[in-house]
Amino acid sequence: MSTTTQPGGARVAVQKFGTFLSGMIMPNIGAFIAWGLITALFIEKGWLPVDKIGGWGDYADGGLVGPMVRFLLPILIAVQGGRMIYGTRGAVVGGIATMGAIMATTQPMFLGAMIFGPLAAWLMKKVDAIWDGKIKPGFEMLVNNFSAGILGGALAIFGLYIFGPIVEWVSNRFGDGVNWLVEHSLLPLASIIIEPAKVLFLNNALNHGVLTPLALQQSSEQGKSILFLLEANPGPGAGLLLAFCVFGVGMARSTAPAALVIQFFGGIHEIYFPYVLMKPVLILAMIASGAVGILTLVIFNAGLTGPAAPGSIIAALANTPADSLVGVILSVVLSAATSFILASIILRANRRSMLAAEEAEGGGLAAATSQMEAMKGKKSSVSGVLNREALDEASASGMTPAQMDAADGMHRTGGGTSVAARPISKIVFACDAGMGSSAMGASVLRNKIKKAGFGDVSVTNVAIANLTDDIDLIVTQETLTPRAKGMAPSAEHVSVSNFMNSPRYDEIVAKLRETNGSPTA
Repeated sequence: MSTTTQPGGARVAVQKFGTFLSGMIMPNIGAFIAWGLITALFIEKGWLPVDKIGGWGDYADGGLVGPMVRFLLPILIAVQGGRMIYGTRGAVVGGIATMGAIMATTQPMFLGAMIFGPLAAWLMKKVDAIWDGKIKPGFEMLVNNFSAGILGGALAIFGLYIFGPIVEWVSNRFGDGVNWLVEHSLLPLASIIIEPAKVLFLNNALNHGVLTPLALQQSSEQGKSILFLLEANPGPGAGLLLAFCVFGVGMARSTAPAALVIQFFGGIHEIYFPYVLMKPVLILAMIASGAVGILTLVIFNAGLTGPAAPGSIIAALANTPADSLVGVILSVVLSAATSFILASIILRANRRSMLAAEEAEGGGLAAATSQMEAMKGKKSSVSGVLNREALDEASASGMTPAQMDAADGMHRTGGGTSVAARPISKIVFACDAGMGSSAMGASVLRNKIKKAGFGDVSVTNVAIANLTDDIDLIVTQETLTPRAKGMAPSAEHVSVSNFMNSPRYDEIVAKLRETNGSPTA
C-alpha cells in the first residue's frame, strides 16, 4: 500500500527538479552578481557610465557586459550542470556542446545551457559505459580524450544548427507571453502562482527554470528586468513577520523578530513559511502584497540588472540601476506595508484560535515548522530559530549534548562509535547546493572553533556532489548523510537536524580537544 499520494509525489518531483536547477544556478551566483554590478555601474544609463567596460559608444561591440552575459554565464551554468551529472568529464563535454547553442543566436542561451549541459554529460556517461572495462591497457587516455572531443564537437554542431534555434524560438515565445502580461497590466496576477509556490517549496523550479533565464535575457537587452524581483522581493515576508512581532502570540511572536532579520537582510525566505502554514488564510495577504510589489515595479518601469540571490534587500539594492532605485524601494516598502496590514487584521481576528493552538501539545508554530519540513522533504536550515524552546527545555533539564541530540532527532554516523583517533584539520558542511544552509552552519561552527582556540582547523561548505575523500569530518543534515558517506567513506560523519543551533557543534569542539590536543591559537 502506497504511503504517498499522487499530488504529494508530483510536488516532490517538482521540488527535486527545482533543486537540480538551483544546483546549476546557485554555485554561479557570484558570477551573476559580478555581471549585475558591472551592468548597473558602467552601462550607458548606469551609475558610473564607462564605455570600454559597459560596451557602448566606440566599444559597442566589446566591453564586459555583453560577452559575459552571452558567453561566460551560460557556459558556467552548462559546466556546473554537466559536473552534477558526470563530474569533470561531464562538465567539459557540457561546456563544449553549449558553445554551439550559444553561437546559434545573439540572445543569451541560459535556458539552452540548463538543458544542454546536463544532457551532454549524460550522453558522455552513456558512451563511456559502452566500452567500460574493454579498453586495452595504455590506450585509456587516448580513448577517453578522443571520445570526449568527438562527442562534444558533434553536440556543438548539433547545438548550432538544431538545438540552439529551437531554444531561441521557445525563449522568444516565453518572452512574448511576459510582454503580453506587462502590456495588459496583468503581471501582478503572477503573485497568485508565485506566493503559494514559495510556501510549497516549488519556487526553485519556477524561479530558476523560467524567471531567471527570461530575466537575464531581458536584462542583457534592456539593462534591467522586472522578473528578477517577482519571487525574490523581501517585502511580503518582512511585512508578515512584522505583523507577528506586533500581533502574534506565544512562540510565534517571540521568534518573529529574529526571523525578520534573517529574512529581510539574510534573504532566507523559507523562515517565514511556517508562519503562513500556521494560519493558511495568511496566504491571501502574501498574494496581495506580492501583487502590489509587482504593480509598483510595472508603474515605475523598474527592475534589477541581475538576480537578487539570496532574496535580501542588500542583494536587491546592489543590483538596482539608477533609474529603478525609487521603483524598487517603493516596491519593497509598499508590499511590506500591504502584508503587514492584511496579516495584522487576520491575526487579530484569529487571536483566540492561535492561542489555543499554541497551548495545545504539538500545535502552533512548532507544528507548522514540522509541516514545512515535511513538504520540503528535509530539515530546514533555519528551523532552529523557530524551535528554540525544545532545545532550551532540554538544556534546562541538565541533558548532555548527546542526549539533546537524541531528543532533537540527531545522530552520528561514521566508521565506528569511538572518537576519531587522528587529528582533525578539515571540516566540511555539505548540503544540496553548498551555499545557503551549509554556509550558515559552517559559520556557526567556525566561530565556536575559533573561540575554543583551534584557529588552524578549516571549516568550509560545499555542495554534496563536490565532496572528496580527503576530508576529516563532514557535517550534513540527516537525510543527506548516507549520500555523503558514499562520496567520502574515509571521513567521520556527523548528522544534524538543522544547521543553525545543533548541540552537536559543542560535541565537535570537545572532540577537537581530544584529537588535536591543546589549542594552537
